[in-house]
Amino acid sequence: MIQYQSYTSQALWVIAIGIALISGCGTTRTSNTARTATEQLLISDAIDRAVQSINFSKLAGRSVYFDERHLYEVVDDGYLISSFRQHLLASGCILKDAREQATYVIEPRAGAIGTDNDELLFGIPATNVPQLTLLSGLPSAIPEVPVIKRRHQRGVAKVAVFAYRRDTGEPVWQSGIATNESSSDDTWFLGAGPFKRGTIHDGVSYADRKIFQPGIGSEKPTNKQVVSIGQEAVFARQSTAPTTPTNPIPYLATALRPPAGSSPPPVAALPIDAAGPAIFPPPAETK
Repeated sequence: MIQYQSYTSQALWVIAIGIALISGCGTTRTSNTARTATEQLLISDAIDRAVQSINFSKLAGRSVYFDERHLYEVVDDGYLISSFRQHLLASGCILKDAREQATYVIEPRAGAIGTDNDELLFGIPATNVPQLTLLSGLPSAIPEVPVIKRRHQRGVAKVAVFAYRRDTGEPVWQSGIATNESSSDDTWFLGAGPFKRGTIHDGVSYADRKIFQPGIGSEKPTNKQVVSIGQEAVFARQSTAPTTPTNPIPYLATALRPPAGSSPPPVAALPIDAAGPAIFPPPAETK
């Protein structure tokens, strides 16, 4: 019996030493930005949708100066300004760095660039438990016990643009109010989640993995001849030689001014004098 106990203790010591030798510990340093990635995606997606809904075709082929000074105080002003400039180029406008070099001045403004959220919970919310001296062993808080929980976040972008002649200050065109939203929904069911969906997500995903949904995501894209700021496009070479349009309109505001007693004519597109239209889709590269 004594010899058996000795063998047992030796075996336990060997197992303990083996565990001590093969066990290890590792740490990974992580950090997060001051703003979450979801917030930045919501704002940038709302900006993309609002800017892209503005139709700059009335100024296609004309030299314009983009006056961005009224956008400096909004959230993500750099992304908003760059999106406007790219959309102007994609619409066929000719951007000038100096105001004196342009025929028209484009002035944008932003009424709202931001996010908000709301939550809905079916279950037991997190509750703080009052501490009593006689019951000091009780926990200080009861954790949240969700049966169904939903968190809805949205980004909002409200912008507007107008254009006028640089030399005379006469009004030329205005876009109207362009408002658009982005969304992100997180859902928990019986503690499992979050299941993510919304405009900033590709379908429904869980733990960064997309969930297959029959019949969703199989739509064929329509072949519309529209240049999107999110798509690749090659633009026709601009002519450096001066051109004379067939029906030149020296001053759009003067041409649109109706005679006395008559109704105003509809707004027409400005004549193209330098830049050709975008080639979409872009031609394939040849070796």
